[in-house]
Amino acid sequence: MYEAVTRGIRVRVTPTFLAEQSSPENNYYFWAYTILIENGSDVAVQLRSRYWHITDANGFTEEVRGPGVVGQTPVIPPGEAFTYTSGCPLRTPQGIMVGSYQMVNTRGEMFDVAIPAFSLDSPFARRKVN
Repeated sequence: MYEAVTRGIRVRVTPTFLAEQSSPENNYYFWAYTILIENGSDVAVQLRSRYWHITDANGFTEEVRGPGVVGQTPVIPPGEAFTYTSGCPLRTPQGIMVGSYQMVNTRGEMFDVAIPAFSLDSPFARRKVN
């Protein structure tokens, strides 16, 4: 599990390699990641948009931006949480993701919430010691 806190908003990420949806012989590896967003602040927040920076083991990067998450722009009251699961394919057996959510609170303040960098590792990744 990976975790970051910004302005009282805690983001926890749990990635899982999905062997049944992967095809290593075709350089296709697929992960699901479950994200828990907990509102530890004293005001409700709404998740407006997301930004992802995805890097595979060859250094190829992709940026993804868009409204909400999984088709939703959830409002999270103080003390409550929102959870969702999404997925990420790569052409290599490992990679890394990092990003942010743009939030707005009931005071009208817009701010970015960090999504911690998390590792996408499969059993097909070659390990090496530096």
